Amino acid sequence: MLSRSLAYLFVALATVIGTFTQAAEKLNVVLILADDLGWADLGCYGSKYHRTPNLDRLAAEGLRFTEGYASCPVCSPTRAALMTGKYPARLHLTDWLPGRGDRADQRLLRPHINQQLPLAEVTLAEILKEAGYVTGHIGKWHLGGEGFGPQQQGFDFNIGGDHTGTPLSYFAPYQANRGGKVVAMPGLEDAPQGEYLTDRYALEAEKFLDANRDKPFFLYLPHNAVHTPMKAKEELVAKYEGKLTFGKQSNPIYAAMLQSLDEAVGKVTAKLEALKIADRTLVIFTSDNGGLATIEGPNTPATINSPHREGKGWLYEGGLRVPLLVKWPGVTQAGSVTDTMVASHDIFATIIDACGAKIPAGIDGKSFSAVLKGSKDPVRNELFWHYPHYANQGGKPGGVVREGNLKLIEFYENGRRELFDVKQGENSNLAAAKPEVVERLAAKLEAWRKEVGAQMMTPNPNFVPNPQAKDGNITLPASTAEVFGVMLRYEPLPHKNTLGYWVNPSDWAKFEFTVTQPGTFIVEPHQGCGSGQGGSVVAFSVGDQVLEMTVEDTGHFQNFKPREIGSIKLDKPGRYELHVKPKTKAKAAVMDVRQIVLKKQPG
Repeated sequence: MLSRSLAYLFVALATVIGTFTQAAEKLNVVLILADDLGWADLGCYGSKYHRTPNLDRLAAEGLRFTEGYASCPVCSPTRAALMTGKYPARLHLTDWLPGRGDRADQRLLRPHINQQLPLAEVTLAEILKEAGYVTGHIGKWHLGGEGFGPQQQGFDFNIGGDHTGTPLSYFAPYQANRGGKVVAMPGLEDAPQGEYLTDRYALEAEKFLDANRDKPFFLYLPHNAVHTPMKAKEELVAKYEGKLTFGKQSNPIYAAMLQSLDEAVGKVTAKLEALKIADRTLVIFTSDNGGLATIEGPNTPATINSPHREGKGWLYEGGLRVPLLVKWPGVTQAGSVTDTMVASHDIFATIIDACGAKIPAGIDGKSFSAVLKGSKDPVRNELFWHYPHYANQGGKPGGVVREGNLKLIEFYENGRRELFDVKQGENSNLAAAKPEVVERLAAKLEAWRKEVGAQMMTPNPNFVPNPQAKDGNITLPASTAEVFGVMLRYEPLPHKNTLGYWVNPSDWAKFEFTVTQPGTFIVEPHQGCGSGQGGSVVAFSVGDQVLEMTVEDTGHFQNFKPREIGSIKLDKPGRYELHVKPKTKAKAAVMDVRQIVLKKQPG
């Protein structure tokens, strides 16, 4: 009897030990997501202004991607892609939630998008939970409110995550008054006065790691930082001297926010090491879209994404390219760098693959675990984006296909197409030189849209371009110009805010505007021109009324001078077009234009 009891005991012990060993051998996962962090903002990506020693260390100990992409130039769609492995277009979730509403100054109407990640979608947390993982969510959710939060999408618990895109407060108490009712961020109802949110997320992450050190776990840590509003600890802001200077990384508040984010990452990695589980934990760090490079609220822009063009809300590289760091102990080679092209939805497949779970069918993401193991083979040869929305940052609706090093952008307002070699940057539009490539990639983009069921925009019947002000004047900002040709473009960054790159004399611009008070108008371009670059002749026309101007040297292309060049008569209310076309180009560039004002004359 005794020997049989001992045998049962040994079997039971073996089962317990075997179960514990199996759990211990499973790969843990920590996925850290920054909000609005630009590609060039970390020291390991070349920043000389920001201080990011912990993230730089993560890069030094793992693999750094130079061509990692967000699945969308704004937040919620990328977060949905991370959770599902699907293109945002397939999910019909293509803008931040609830999204920017339709307006009279927008030519197209947005499609009706899902206002939450559908519960029918299988999430990364659900897959890993099914595989025996403890799943924790700490941070920003922004994929749906009540009934659609993290705990309805596979997470065992949630701290901070709700429907909102910005935190109720970066400093405790983490609450705000909403319709006469005080609401708090989930799980953060009790917090020491003045505590900083980024620090609190790190503390909650450390608690999670302590509690689950002996279990396989998936920790999703999507920080609110470095999203607006620009709020940081004063003692850190003081470490960054100087004032915000447009055109370079110089925002001390943003730098302090990023330093806190870096310190939070350092606390998580240090805790993994202290618990002696770092050697079996996959750590991934990335961002949901490019850095905010335009003015959007106090103390902005946050950053600049040079050498990449534009930023958050734009389909150029500055809006789509993001930092991506991966450390898989025993797998990734320390200090390695890859230019393999991957995107947010590929992270979904990669984590599942690395954890030994089954990648679900019907997703768009592709595992890049082979790249983490040292493979030089491409994961994919093409990527697609679909953004049928007007961005708060000024970006226009459009679609993108990247095939190899070629990138085609198609704008939905007018069908304009731009072609770039991303290895050479996005200053040279190759569309005119390679029309056959443009047509081939445009056909590929259209086929992809049909395959994923992408929702398209429709004409806005209430579109009112550049309306007349009460004083009778009509202002035509550079941002409202429609450009024709190869190089001319609107440059949205605040140190420019201009129609620029007017190096091709055959390029021209069109402004649409609306007259409600007919009469005679003085035409006043606000023109800039670099030293020694004046002398070009430019025609301004409305119908058959034509005025000519000889461009003046203003000492700098962004030094704008208002010039009254003559008058035109607009006898009837209605919609008009002003065309701006060079007749001669004197030097390297024609001019820059910030705006054109049509000044109504008395009577």
